[in-house]
Amino acid sequence: MNGRKLEIIMYHYVRNLKNSRYPNIKGLDSALFKRQIQYLKKRYNFISTEQVIHAIKTGDTLPANSALLTFDDGYLDHYTTVFPVLMEYDIKGFFAMPGKILKEEKMLDVNKIHYILANQNILVVKERLIQLLDYYRGQEFDIPSIEDLTKRLAKPNRFDDGNTILVKRILQSELEEHLRNLLTKQLFSEFVSDNEKAFVSELYLSWDQIRLMKKCGMHFGIHGYEHHWFDKLPPAIYEKDIQNALEIFEDVININEWVFCYPYGASSQQVIDFSKKSGSIAGVTTKARVADLDKDDPMLLPRFDTNDYPPICSTKKEY
Repeated sequence: MNGRKLEIIMYHYVRNLKNSRYPNIKGLDSALFKRQIQYLKKRYNFISTEQVIHAIKTGDTLPANSALLTFDDGYLDHYTTVFPVLMEYDIKGFFAMPGKILKEEKMLDVNKIHYILANQNILVVKERLIQLLDYYRGQEFDIPSIEDLTKRLAKPNRFDDGNTILVKRILQSELEEHLRNLLTKQLFSEFVSDNEKAFVSELYLSWDQIRLMKKCGMHFGIHGYEHHWFDKLPPAIYEKDIQNALEIFEDVININEWVFCYPYGASSQQVIDFSKKSGSIAGVTTKARVADLDKDDPMLLPRFDTNDYPPICSTKKEY
């Protein structure tokens, strides 16, 4: 792989899963992470976000077999587990977290959903969610029938079965935001914990950790403020969300050429246009294939998942 191609690899939770309080969280075990880094180190040239930005701006080539490692959502894992390994192997990773975490010290609904699914059987969660939908239906919310929701949403992907996708989509994007917040809060309290504040301090990066990582060469981008599906938002909402995120991270990003890590990999041409006007020079999605700076829109760069590489899988595929 030469010229202006690179493989961008996406990570989320990276921790000692077996010895954690939530071993069923969908993440990468810390031992497997280090083994994967060793595997990649033998086959790829790790590059920095700055090198990618430079290539986008100038048209220059990248080293042969380039790879960029990216870490989403700002988990404490990225400081305690990932950061030491990157330093050991002289790798400059890209990190992006929603601004709301730092500004409001609140847990994101997307993470509440992760822990709900990790801590309870999916059929139990689905049954309780249906009960809650029946409770709220016809009161102040217009909620489709569970049959309609199932028919439209329960479509398995390469990581989740149909029931899991159904629960995720209902809680992440299908219903109006206020109702989704109520449902997620109720399920999290019942199945995981009623102490959200304690969870926040244990789950996410702090400002001190972010500043130290940046000082040591790590690159930070923008992951929105609320962790929205940006392709589903009206202009007034996504513009405010992006502006809020930029204000929070203005001390750790280059405001004139920042990288957008779209939550869920979701964007739209309108979001891209506004982001570019606001200083964004590149964006990363969740489409799994090799990125080609000569062919791909730099605002829509594809990324593989950690699960696409050994030792987690034997053969990398493009989707």
